[in-house]
Amino acid sequence: MYIDLKKYQGLIFDMDGTLIDTMPAHLDAWEKTSLHFDFPFTRDWLNSLGGMPSYKIVAEINREFDLKLNADEIAAFKMQAFAAITEQGEPISCTVEVLEQHYGKKKLAVGTGSQRTSALRLLDKAGLLSKLDTVVSATDVSNHKPEPDTFLLAAEQIGIAPNQCVVFEDTNLGKKAAHAAGMDCIMVEGSELVFYPLNC
Repeated sequence: MYIDLKKYQGLIFDMDGTLIDTMPAHLDAWEKTSLHFDFPFTRDWLNSLGGMPSYKIVAEINREFDLKLNADEIAAFKMQAFAAITEQGEPISCTVEVLEQHYGKKKLAVGTGSQRTSALRLLDKAGLLSKLDTVVSATDVSNHKPEPDTFLLAAEQIGIAPNQCVVFEDTNLGKKAAHAAGMDCIMVEGSELVFYPLNC
């Protein structure tokens, strides 16, 4: 599907599941964590929380299953489990092509729910880091998706008004965050890009 990007001055990309297919590795890490700490593992449900930092996912697990897991301990174990996975995901062609087509022509940013160290490592490995004007991670904001802060900070750092930015995402949490930031959203659905304007 062709989407006209001429009216936008800034393109803001989520990372996990949008630019890099890391979600299977993240879910494998969550499965290993659930076995270690003996809490229920529901792959589809955890997948729906993509874009949320690990310690906030633990809060959702506690709420969903009426548990009292230690968020910091669980999140640290999960991040170590993810870092230990050799193949953490390949670049996603439909979004990477858009990024590369507009490199040097528009401002390019990443707004991710991953921690900063992990995000920079993955983007560098994928050959994308040097093409970005800024990276906003979960480390850089207090309020995470579906709150708009990640994308608003990205727009601020590239010097573009929110209504002149478009967000590329793969989860409903991310789409809500984009719309809350006053930005149109383009969703990765399979291998296709689907346009969800602000007022849809």
